Amino acid sequence: MANIPIWPGSSSFHPGDTPFGFYDNDPTFEKDADKVCTFVTRRLGYPLVEIELQAINIYAAFEEAVTVYGNELYAYKIRENYLTLEGAPSSIEIEESIVTPNLGRIIDYSEQYGAEAGTGGNVPWRKMAVPLTASVQDYDLDDLASQNGFSQSNDIEIMRVFYEAPPASALMVSSYDGFGFGLGGTIAAGIDGVGGLGGFGYGGGYLMMPLNYDMQIIQQIEMNDTVRISNYSFEMHDNVLRVFPVPGYNSVISGSTGCGNMWVEFMLKSDRSSASIVEAYDKIKYVSGVPYKNPKYDEINSVGRSWIFEFTLAICKEMLGYIRGKYETIPIPNAEITLNQADLIAAAREEKEALLASLRAFFDETSREKLLERRTMESNFVMEELDRVPRVIYIG
Repeated sequence: MANIPIWPGSSSFHPGDTPFGFYDNDPTFEKDADKVCTFVTRRLGYPLVEIELQAINIYAAFEEAVTVYGNELYAYKIRENYLTLEGAPSSIEIEESIVTPNLGRIIDYSEQYGAEAGTGGNVPWRKMAVPLTASVQDYDLDDLASQNGFSQSNDIEIMRVFYEAPPASALMVSSYDGFGFGLGGTIAAGIDGVGGLGGFGYGGGYLMMPLNYDMQIIQQIEMNDTVRISNYSFEMHDNVLRVFPVPGYNSVISGSTGCGNMWVEFMLKSDRSSASIVEAYDKIKYVSGVPYKNPKYDEINSVGRSWIFEFTLAICKEMLGYIRGKYETIPIPNAEITLNQADLIAAAREEKEALLASLRAFFDETSREKLLERRTMESNFVMEELDRVPRVIYIG
């Protein structure tokens, strides 16, 4: 043990004394570095116990503790705001910015669902006719798409198969309209086939009904068009359309004679891929690309610095345990002393885990979700208290 340097009792920090120099030019860090040395060595027992650490060891631990604090803080900020940050310019000075959530990425995601449902989105639905041929039951839609200029094999995804029919909105007559036909808000598909009431369109309503009411009527009409009016039903297997019954020249479809046409609406898989993958050379594309830098030590408040001092102590305690672990015992006259390296390492690891857990819990409690929950609870409590206050009655 005589060859191991012992803590001399004082230190003097200079830029370049830390391994990476992240904070060496920060005057506040420079001032606190020697104070941290005094704090750590006294907590470890100096001057009653010799401490086998030098100032550069404690400086390294101090730098590591500040960096760990910044990493935990920025990891929390990224989790809280990544939907907003993804796709933002990677050149932004994010440490100097306040990130306000927006719906940009959520709208991007919803466009994908809209494309699948046929209600919008960023992937177009394409349409082509399927000419029915007498005595032919199966129709390869991949081949038909290729003939229509969509040359890539297996690139189509069928979304809808239907007959020639007017839009469902043109067939809708509501029981709440001024017509008074009393059709209960539904136009059976057979009405269009009988007399074409769909030509009347949608009259002026005397009652304002919810939009979902109209949407349900339209969906019912579309189902009628698909199932009841049509002369055919169909099956779909691997983009091969099988029509029932087998088409014949005596078929009648939407008022036309002959076999007529069926129609398919479809998406190109390549369109979906193009809409889903966007090149972004100068954008934030992944979590590790969010341009957070090391924190500015002089901007960390006293709460954060207190955590950093305790974490520095835990690192130094672990470091001291490894140093003392080189010697299990020290011989003295007629006896030997067993060192406490195992206890130091175990205690240091427990302290580091506890400090990290408390810091993460603190950040979680200050998340946007938790803050809004507390604000809601406070508002509810205030309203309950106000309800207990007698109301003044004015007479005269």
